[in-house]
Amino acid sequence: MRALAAVALLLMGNAALAAEAPRPRFREAGLAVGTLPTGPLNAITDVPGVLVGQVTRIEGAAVRTGVTAILPHGGNLFQDKLPAGYFRANGFGKFAGTAQVEELGEIESPIILTNTLSVAEGIAGVVEWTLAQPGNAGVRSVNAMVGETNDGFLNDIRGRHVTKADVVRAITEAKPGVVAEGNVGAGTGTRNFGWKGGIGTSSRQIIIGGKTYVLGALVQTNYDGKLHILGQPVPEPEQSAALKAAVGDGSIMMVLATDAPLSDRNLARLARRAIIGLARTGSVMDNGSGDFVLAFSTHADGRRTAARREAVTAYPELPNGQMTPLFHAAADATEEAIYNALFKAETIQGAGGTLRALPLEGVLRRLKAK
Repeated sequence: MRALAAVALLLMGNAALAAEAPRPRFREAGLAVGTLPTGPLNAITDVPGVLVGQVTRIEGAAVRTGVTAILPHGGNLFQDKLPAGYFRANGFGKFAGTAQVEELGEIESPIILTNTLSVAEGIAGVVEWTLAQPGNAGVRSVNAMVGETNDGFLNDIRGRHVTKADVVRAITEAKPGVVAEGNVGAGTGTRNFGWKGGIGTSSRQIIIGGKTYVLGALVQTNYDGKLHILGQPVPEPEQSAALKAAVGDGSIMMVLATDAPLSDRNLARLARRAIIGLARTGSVMDNGSGDFVLAFSTHADGRRTAARREAVTAYPELPNGQMTPLFHAAADATEEAIYNALFKAETIQGAGGTLRALPLEGVLRRLKAK
């Protein structure tokens, strides 16, 4: 009877855990960044055509990693390239493919985020997927976009558990709609300000010249600094000696998407404004941090199709004087995407120990008391 009672109590406890409400997003907790309205999902997928796919690898006691794929549209990206801009703040890290973006101002592949030692697998997966697309039989060169942060505290990073197949799966399973945040995809093993970090996203709507445009941000957070939320300092966690010894200054990958018609030059200007949102959270882009931003436009008339690449073509674009609302949107969406990564991330144990989730109850009490 005692055994049966113990089993019943265990089942009740498991049921209670299963019924426990998930951690809220930043706005679900009653907070907001700025005054611009968000898109319906408050995610990068609010930008029409943008798809996100994620593969999460949590295996045994030491594998805590994954892949996040962002597709600017669901067609043949190599044949229908898009204008893009890139900005490197502190360059202690890797973002494959950015040299060609700086040179030509366009992207021709999905954007992959993963861990530091899996960039090669990211490139291999993008190349394999691209070569297999109908119409690409004659393709002999692919500029794969692959960014990274180092999840080597929680993850057995030297084991290189991310595979080419994981990358292809993240691409092929990419979809519109709600984007999972926190301990998922490329954010599975990452940290942020000593707390558990991860994937976060947010969006803003702006009206320019009587037309409504959307800007979305997606981040992979793995950086340090002195955490501030809406300008208020948040006490630092007590970090174990193992954590302090194992991690460096960390990094962040930031991806911006918009349906506004922008040139690659103004997309590069837009990318720089994401750093404002990063700085508001308490980062000073430490010496060992990789802080990278890629921005692209999905506007249909801005696509660099094969026919347009072979002709003298004028692409539609907003003038410089109408960029300011988008600058505000980029800063605000990036900041809130980072908060969403922190709010949705959960405590997790891995290869090097445990990373605790940001204690929301105490943080919210502190913020709302101000």
